[in-house]
Amino acid sequence: MQGMEGAEATIVGAFDTTVYTISYTPTNGGERVENHKWVIHEELVDADKEPLEPGTEVTVDADHMEGIEGATATIDSAEETTVYMVDFVPTTGGEEVTNHKRVIESELSAE
Repeated sequence: MQGMEGAEATIVGAFDTTVYTISYTPTNGGERVENHKWVIHEELVDADKEPLEPGTEVTVDADHMEGIEGATATIDSAEETTVYMVDFVPTTGGEEVTNHKRVIESELSAE
């Protein structure tokens, strides 16, 4: 997300799951999105408990991006990790963003 790199953030939630990068064509007719970060396992329709492999075709049940809900997607990568929800003020200025979903551990650094 623009203005997020280098921003000071407060962690407001965390849980362990599998996160995926996906490629999909938005349901609203927009251009295909490649390697979208992040969709979590719980946001995939009819996903079993086991993590899915890259190349698997899935239906997305997330609403954090316009046109993603109900989209058919292909999993590009999968990683089991802790996922965080954060509050931060964009480095580009503007209002504080609250409850931003999804940041993974490798994207964070301690002060």
